[in-house]
Amino acid sequence: MAEPQKAEPQKAESQMDEPQKVEPQKVEIQLRVNGEPRSCGAGLNLDQALERLGYRPQLVVVEFNGTILPRSRWSEQPVVESDVLEVVTIVGGGS
Repeated sequence: MAEPQKAEPQKAESQMDEPQKVEPQKVEIQLRVNGEPRSCGAGLNLDQALERLGYRPQLVVVEFNGTILPRSRWSEQPVVESDVLEVVTIVGGGS
């Protein structure tokens, strides 16, 4: 009598296909800041992006993609590829 053969474990359907190519996450994104192309780290919110771009967020007003964005929303506003920022620095002074 022949010996029974051991069954090979079945591969999951996704394992049968060729490995899926995963796009690497972008480390830098391109923005337009005050009309000039600038790069910035990916995955940042507006508050973080402003700091990385060299601004002091407490001293600026920002138009984000054509809309003045209230400071209270900066920490929840993601910055993504091709966003357009107009940043105006508040300057104190006078008599």
